[in-house]
Amino acid sequence: MDAVAENKQDHSGKSQFIVIRLDNEQYGIDVRFVENIVRMQRITRVPKMPKYLVGIINLRGEVLPVMSLRIKMGLEKDVYEKKTRIIVLKTQTEGNLGVIVDEVREVVTLEDAQVDKIDDLKLEGKTFVSGVGKRENGDLISLLDLGVITLEENA
Repeated sequence: MDAVAENKQDHSGKSQFIVIRLDNEQYGIDVRFVENIVRMQRITRVPKMPKYLVGIINLRGEVLPVMSLRIKMGLEKDVYEKKTRIIVLKTQTEGNLGVIVDEVREVVTLEDAQVDKIDDLKLEGKTFVSGVGKRENGDLISLLDLGVITLEENA
């Protein structure tokens, strides 16, 4: 999926998201933050890390911390299957970070009018979701707020 990096966002009020599955829900990750998508691989545990940081991997010579989105979001522990993937995210403060997802489904393009921001939804408290994308077929995609997810205080 390295081709994803090519046309990450055009300037016509549209954004692209990688649709992932966690448990039975669909979430979207803005492709501008995606560096790579790799198959599940051996994760080396590191002592005294928060529970959601499951360890580190060596990806082409770069050592990356790996986070369980399931644990971070309060879901059941990961079960590694054939479709399980690690998405390598570019974070502004910490460098690259791998996140484990149950499945990578597709890349979708949503127009601004198809996205309801969390502020518009009147949700209380901090949430891992920045908005909800509405697809033409009626499906909803919760759009992940990577800034909130990657903060350590939300453990």
